[in-house]
Amino acid sequence: MATAASPTMIPPPSAPDFLARCGWEGARIEPLAGDASFRRYFRVHHQGRRAVLMDAPPPHEDPRPFIAVAEWLSGRGFSAPDILGRDLEAGLLLLADLGDDRLRETLDEAPTREAQLYELATDLLVALHGHAPMDGLPPHGLSEWLAELDLFPDWYAPAVGIEVDRASYRAAWEEVLAPVAADGLGPVTVLRDFHAENIMLVGGREGTAHLGLLDFQDALAGHPAYDLASVLEDARRDVTPAIERAMIDRYSQATGGGEVFERAYWALAAQRNTRILGVFCRLWKRDGKPGYRRFQPRMWGLLERDLAAPGLAPVRRWFDANVPTASRVAPWLENA
Repeated sequence: MATAASPTMIPPPSAPDFLARCGWEGARIEPLAGDASFRRYFRVHHQGRRAVLMDAPPPHEDPRPFIAVAEWLSGRGFSAPDILGRDLEAGLLLLADLGDDRLRETLDEAPTREAQLYELATDLLVALHGHAPMDGLPPHGLSEWLAELDLFPDWYAPAVGIEVDRASYRAAWEEVLAPVAADGLGPVTVLRDFHAENIMLVGGREGTAHLGLLDFQDALAGHPAYDLASVLEDARRDVTPAIERAMIDRYSQATGGGEVFERAYWALAAQRNTRILGVFCRLWKRDGKPGYRRFQPRMWGLLERDLAAPGLAPVRRWFDANVPTASRVAPWLENA
């Protein structure tokens, strides 16, 4: 779930009948959240019970990957929502409600808990990566990383009115990412959107099970550094550099990743943040969602921090030669 609820969200016409078939006839349906995709979420109330209705309308969305990953995670002790009902043809799922205590708002209200809760998130990834990756997940390796990076020249560059050298862009990224793809640290199950707005704090559960997981239907089999970079270099909230440093060390000490993991972390953080700069422009230009522009200054701050890592020198030189300072943060400040 990526965005706040919209008051104009209307449940699909088939929702009441679906809920009735699930034993929730006459339930009250309220908007809960929209998404960067076509998915929408509603909270349903019925006789003192609460649940979440996911609307994943075909052909744009397919709820089956969400179901498969949710059941795989739950089977290994992680707190993914239980599936209470499903209508795959209509794209509707009824999910157990993980509550209202989201990591993002909790940290906004209690910033002194930042270290404690990011330690728990890091420990969750250590536990997740202790399992062989889920069967059947698509790969997320060098070819996929390079393909995702096309979003920057395809969408970001035109949005700010610059032309960039695509051939040297790909060559620089391949020089940085090829050693990461060959470092032997994967594959693991990569949730891919593991960040503070997709993590719930579930009452009555302890340890890593206290963290409820959302928005994992795009899970892939990839590198263990990716999700750690996702949660520590969050597009929607600032994580202090001190916390980021401590969590990289915590993960590395728990897994023995050492310098190899460190190199991968900064490279994949930079890859992810470059991709997201392009994604947010695409959401604005193609999908009519201009609100994502407000995150671009933060994305640049994160990316420039990543590019300072020694292993990122080829990519840093490319950005210095192709993306002027005036085409980075400045175009987005009025929307921030």
